[in-house]
Amino acid sequence: MLNQSAQPTERLVAALVEIERFVGRAGWDQPARLFALVPTDELLAAEPSLAEQLTVTAEGALSSIEQDDFRPGTDLLTALGRIGWPAAVAGCALATERSFLPAEVEAAVPDDPQLAAQYVANHPLRCDVRVVAGALRQPDGHVCSHSVARLASNPEDLLVGADMVPALTQAVAWTLHDNEGNA
Repeated sequence: MLNQSAQPTERLVAALVEIERFVGRAGWDQPARLFALVPTDELLAAEPSLAEQLTVTAEGALSSIEQDDFRPGTDLLTALGRIGWPAAVAGCALATERSFLPAEVEAAVPDDPQLAAQYVANHPLRCDVRVVAGALRQPDGHVCSHSVARLASNPEDLLVGADMVPALTQAVAWTLHDNEGNA
């Protein structure tokens, strides 16, 4: 059970796990999905009627609100670079799926992006992964970030780590800094 004294990373990871489970219910081959993270107690104070819909209402918990209008196109990092969140949003998370190959096969991947995508998609050693990367504002102005991941080939295990996908977690965290975008 979470409370206000729970470490920010614990609160963030709990929200990421909940998002991964939510997204996972729809299966694989989904587009990238963006979520705002807000303190559940603040959300319930503003919208008490939501209490029945929330799965976690413990003190200190974060609730995720999917941003249905998020359409990143083919360049996810550029799309994230155009987003900014108002102060009422404590954090954010992005769920996305990627395919990758073992390191020993990477040298054979074509340089052309379209050919590379086809090569990876058709390779027998391809691994598919769903990643949920998130970031949370801290009272001191810093942002903590973390991620969870699930391999399609090993769906019973959920991987958790701060540095699993550094470029993605940095891009998600950047959306929480003062910038000119609007979510």
